[in-house]
Amino acid sequence: MKDLPVPRQKPKKPFYRDISFQVLAGIVIGVVVGHYWPNIGNASQPLGDAFIRLIQMVVGPVIFCSVVSGIANAGDMKKVGRVAIKALIYFEVVTSIALVIGLVTINVLQPGVGMNIDVNALDKGAASSYITQASHFVSTSTFLLNLIPKTMVSGFANGDILQILFVSVLFGFGLAAAGERAKPMLNVLDSFAQGVYWIIGLAMKISPIAAYGAIAFTVSKFGVGSLVALGKLVGEFYLTCLLFFVLVLWPVCHFSGFSLLRLMRYIRSELLLVLGTSSSESVFPQLLRKLEQLGCEKSVVGLVLPGGYSFNHDGTCLYFAAVAVFLAQATNTALGWEQQLALLLVLLITSKGGAGVAGSAIAVLAATLASTNAIPVSSIALVLGVHRLLSSAFVFVNITGNAVATVVVARWEKALDRDRLQSELAAGYIEPEVAIKSVMARH
Repeated sequence: MKDLPVPRQKPKKPFYRDISFQVLAGIVIGVVVGHYWPNIGNASQPLGDAFIRLIQMVVGPVIFCSVVSGIANAGDMKKVGRVAIKALIYFEVVTSIALVIGLVTINVLQPGVGMNIDVNALDKGAASSYITQASHFVSTSTFLLNLIPKTMVSGFANGDILQILFVSVLFGFGLAAAGERAKPMLNVLDSFAQGVYWIIGLAMKISPIAAYGAIAFTVSKFGVGSLVALGKLVGEFYLTCLLFFVLVLWPVCHFSGFSLLRLMRYIRSELLLVLGTSSSESVFPQLLRKLEQLGCEKSVVGLVLPGGYSFNHDGTCLYFAAVAVFLAQATNTALGWEQQLALLLVLLITSKGGAGVAGSAIAVLAATLASTNAIPVSSIALVLGVHRLLSSAFVFVNITGNAVATVVVARWEKALDRDRLQSELAAGYIEPEVAIKSVMARH
């Protein structure tokens, strides 16, 4: 009979030193400052932007190192292909379900009905930049061609995750084909990754300040008024996200043998951070390491998580479905079920078109509206005021969905240490330096 794993004892430390508490405190302070002292809140924006840029600076190298190392160390190229196919199947099934949930909920609650917005009276200038940006996502052939960067470093320079992923996969296969001769390069990549993770650790120390700056700016700029004006849409969307957790992610985790709530507790600092910054890139490196610590094989994490950032946009799909139909309702645009199903099919394609482009959700939405030619594209000006409130929610869902996807695919591939997973989830995440000090103290 196999011995059960001994639960780890989480080292006790003052609650105020926990990064999750610090980030939450930063968010609360940001709300207060943004509401009562809007001038200070508006001036705090660079704090959040600086942190996001610092993380964006290292996301490309982290993806490159993790994907290349994962493929090269996997040894079996069939395994790499098998993991990729399983991940893509999972991504497409779950994002399709997300779109359906988004469409059904918005049609049942109908938050836009009765607004009677005159499209000609909208401020088209406010949406013009997004409409212009949308032209980059309309053509499927252009999207596929743009997967290939002009040079090996173009994706890194532009921060394009899909191009970085493309180069990383090819380079990883190249090193795998080289066999033993590739070992020196893999050692260099591992050493380089350690240096990058040191930068990330340094950045995380200022993440509470970043969360404060981002949320203070948001509250000072849009205030409570924006929430009241379009409160029905915001409330409907938050409910839709909750339904997705209950109807999709919870059953997936349950049948895969682990607790969704415990997983969310394990990555709570990352979830709180994306609530403040509305940026999924800001937590990618930390999420990568935590999933490996949970017991997922490095090669699987290195393939599935970057792929999820490009193709598994659960929350964003909820957003696209909800907002597109809301705009039709608000502008009294007739949109039957046949047209909505056609919209769903288009969304499955265009939702991938913005992968790797920071803040592209509205541009991709504009591209979708333009391609269907059913809903006035200029109507997106209606949601600009509450987009930040919506994006915090859908990025939160995206991060949770990608964490779940990585564990599920690892289990599917039999590349998951289940005992370690349960032990880690039961104890909660422990910072590496805290764990080392705890072990040294016991000995």
